[in-house]
Amino acid sequence: MNADSHPLAIHSSSAPAVEVRRRAFAESFSRRSLLTLLGGITDGAITLVDGDDRFVFGNAGDAPSATVTIVDPAAYRAILFSGSVGAGESYMKGLLTCDDLPALARIMVRNLAVLDAMDSGVAGLARRAAGWLAAWSRRNTRAGSRRNIAQHYDLSNDLFELFLDESMMYSSAIFERDDASLAEAQRTKLDLVCRKLELKPGDHLLEIGTGWGSLAIHAARAYGCRVTTTTVSAEQHRHAKERVRAAGLEGRIEVLLRDYRDLEGQYDKLVSIEMIEAVGHEFLDDFFRACSERLAPDGMMLIQAITIADQHHERHRRTSDFIKEYIFPGSCLPSVTSMVASATRATDLRLCDLQDLTPHYARTLRYWRERFLGRVQQVHRLGFDEAFVRMWEYYLAYCEGAFEERYLGCVHALFAKPDCRRVAIAARPS
Repeated sequence: MNADSHPLAIHSSSAPAVEVRRRAFAESFSRRSLLTLLGGITDGAITLVDGDDRFVFGNAGDAPSATVTIVDPAAYRAILFSGSVGAGESYMKGLLTCDDLPALARIMVRNLAVLDAMDSGVAGLARRAAGWLAAWSRRNTRAGSRRNIAQHYDLSNDLFELFLDESMMYSSAIFERDDASLAEAQRTKLDLVCRKLELKPGDHLLEIGTGWGSLAIHAARAYGCRVTTTTVSAEQHRHAKERVRAAGLEGRIEVLLRDYRDLEGQYDKLVSIEMIEAVGHEFLDDFFRACSERLAPDGMMLIQAITIADQHHERHRRTSDFIKEYIFPGSCLPSVTSMVASATRATDLRLCDLQDLTPHYARTLRYWRERFLGRVQQVHRLGFDEAFVRMWEYYLAYCEGAFEERYLGCVHALFAKPDCRRVAIAARPS
């Protein structure tokens, strides 16, 4: 008997047909499964368009609504087997479109039971495995932190200039007025940070997480203090040094390319703007301990942090998600409780003030997304393809919706050393 006559043999001419049938079955099964899951939506409405078929889930009323159009049925399989990460990947690859991504994010946050169901089962096993592997391979050791930060912040200074305002602040602004521009709102934030720390001439400020140098320049120029600022991003370090030189502040500002764990000396004040998210949960005590050790006995520290709701922190730190996979490798959002517990456990710092900035971040992200999408051709000219554009659009829109619904938060946490007696919280924006 030759191979072709064996009863179990599959002839090459029939193999493609078998694969087509297998794919069709998988897509049909995945489609039915996803439609069943979406049937659990009660707050907000999603309209799903697939060819001539149109399904409406939930009831909008005054709640957000969005329309999702299936471009390629492979999206169903991606979502079934990879959950919310698969949904993001499907948008990134053009397998589906959405008329209002922030609204879609808001709906899913309002219907967390549906999102949890989407991320459970087969997708749950994949997420847990991916989360474990990501946590292990992207641990924020000194070398790991440099790699993780480089993957995002060293993409291109020119890219960030396209959607940030002239201050190059990549963190939540604070809008004192409805008609405030993004640049004005960022200046408001910078000044509020400095006033909360009661900066004055003679102070030596340590900044952990330089960004592109705006806070250091503002503190030195407007408040007359000395600043030592550090980053592990080579591109940000280079750009910040150039800005300090152009501002004529080299005598007052020192820009280091150094991990926070390798800093030395003692400082009057310390600030860290949205850097703590890159520390990693297992290194949170090390971070607070390092900060405390750098502060004078009467020193003060302000952290601006992106947070996740306490109720969701444990799941967040143990699993992977679209942001961890594609945008900020090695990241882990702290909760307010986890930060305070860490500072209490590892240091003698005490929390003096906590201010919620969450609504300001949703508006900041809206500005960034609109500016980014308005400059897509320039993004392409920098060498980034359409998948990258869609990935970043999804990232910015997802975060905007999550802040809008307060699934994500943003806070100013002001800490003081035991000998500090001069904490008078500066006036807050209305």
